[in-house]
Amino acid sequence: MAIAPIITTPHDFSPRATGTWSPLPSQRPLLLVGHGSRDTEGRDRVLEFAAAYQKLDNSRPVIPCFLELTEPTIQDGVDLCVEKGYTDISVLPILLFAARHNKFDVTNELDRARLRHPQVKFHYGRHFGITPAIIQLWQERLAELDTPRFNPNGIAREDTVLLFVGRGASDPDANGDVYKLARIVWEGSRYKTVEICFIGITHPRLEEGFRRARMYEPKRIIVLPYFLFTGVLVKKILEITQQEQSAHPEQLVSYLPEMGSHPQLMQILRDREIETHLGQVAMNCEMCKFRLAAGGTQHGHAHDHGHAHEQGHAHGHNHGHGHAHDHGHGHHHGEPVDLFPEPDDYHQRAWQVP
Repeated sequence: MAIAPIITTPHDFSPRATGTWSPLPSQRPLLLVGHGSRDTEGRDRVLEFAAAYQKLDNSRPVIPCFLELTEPTIQDGVDLCVEKGYTDISVLPILLFAARHNKFDVTNELDRARLRHPQVKFHYGRHFGITPAIIQLWQERLAELDTPRFNPNGIAREDTVLLFVGRGASDPDANGDVYKLARIVWEGSRYKTVEICFIGITHPRLEEGFRRARMYEPKRIIVLPYFLFTGVLVKKILEITQQEQSAHPEQLVSYLPEMGSHPQLMQILRDREIETHLGQVAMNCEMCKFRLAAGGTQHGHAHDHGHAHEQGHAHGHNHGHGHAHDHGHGHHHGEPVDLFPEPDDYHQRAWQVP
């Protein structure tokens, strides 16, 4: 008989900070931009996250919005700020890595908003990225799986393989960051090894990740979906995980759900918001394919996203204003389409830009 995947609860966190917060330099509103999901539960989790963050500091409004697939849109969020009389707006993407959405699509929407509201100044901040707090969060969650409640047979880490599942992007730089983060989480952990895979767009996919993990003949596989909130893709990961456990009952499969409204994430978001106030936002874009396509450092500021919307957005991304959401990912009509079902399909497109 198959052993059902062990699931921990990701949403049992109270909305508290990890320390005492100093006042923000100003009370300008914060526009929190989520990716957006067809899944109602996924949308609700983002709104709950924004509400919890708002409760930690009511000195300025926190306004959630979404890039695509659901409402309110980024334009809706900007319009609400303008209606309230604001002309300075901080904008933070609720995104784990800097891929196309962060580098191209959100900035494109802000360009559109500036055309509609030329009096407004946008201060665009960083994504979550790879930080010590993120690493600590996952170390603590993995440690919980060593307790008798979740590991009743006491399977050692040396007999366990981590299976790190990323979302998958059309940006090689972002996909590389998934590998970097997975490696850092594994360092010093004593797990047998870590395998990295993705649920969409790029490769290897989750099924291949399981195949590779089993080559080590572990007694336990820990599936770690690197997502903030639930949604269509997260539920797909869980479904495949359950299928794999049923097909291989001899190996325990433990499943760590998405991060949810964890206090560590609240603190990181606060740090990102303060950066927008202090003008200290900077991204390492040396390997950004959009920057490379634009001619490297020809703009003189090494593609500094943090000051882009204060300096006229001279990124050379060729942001057309008439097709902001024409991503070519099958996001808008019917079911999602897998445009890169085979590795060769993805390899042919990886370094192309829109």
